[in-house]
Amino acid sequence: MSAFESNTPFEDMDGRDARGHDSKAQARIARAYRLTIWGIALGIFLFAAHVVLWARGIGNTQLLKDGVDWVYDVLLYGIAALVFGRDERAERLAALGIGAVMAVAGIHTLYDLWDKIVSPRPIEVWTLGFSAASAIVIAILIVGLLWRFRRETNPVIKATWLSSRNDVISTTGFALLGLVARVAPVRWPEYLFDLVVVGICFQATWAIWKAAQPQDKSLPAEA
Repeated sequence: MSAFESNTPFEDMDGRDARGHDSKAQARIARAYRLTIWGIALGIFLFAAHVVLWARGIGNTQLLKDGVDWVYDVLLYGIAALVFGRDERAERLAALGIGAVMAVAGIHTLYDLWDKIVSPRPIEVWTLGFSAASAIVIAILIVGLLWRFRRETNPVIKATWLSSRNDVISTTGFALLGLVARVAPVRWPEYLFDLVVVGICFQATWAIWKAAQPQDKSLPAEA
């Protein structure tokens, strides 16, 4: 993910960054961003815990999986918060950690697909609709929280903002598509949708792993 590319310093030689921030202003922005990203991670964690407890209380397996899936978002934003402002090595390790999270998400989805085929689950439109609607609402809230940082040039901040902006579009379409697949009169669209999710997770893991490999500094730079 681009959020973990090599970090660039906030300040230039005269103590001001590309946007004209002085060092104190940059320190305030960095502190505000770090608090915001931790707040996002904590907020998603609390929401996920509520969904998991609700799903266990009503015995809804699909809703339970949807609640557990939010844990991956918590891990991703938590890693972003931990890596922000650190050196390139820390960012590379964080990227590998994110790749591992994506791989686990893919394996989890494969297991859930196998379980649904072996033990078909009843369709509950209300709980599935809640999962889709909550995914859309949370994506919009995250964009709102990161809106103030949209013009920052720091690569971690910029990538997080762009990722959240894109998620509003992709999450909306993905959540609605998933809802339609799950409530279809036949089950194969839901199974196909799960396979697409698995493919995306593993593709992201492979791309992150390749991007995190250290470059061979002995090779001559391209002109």
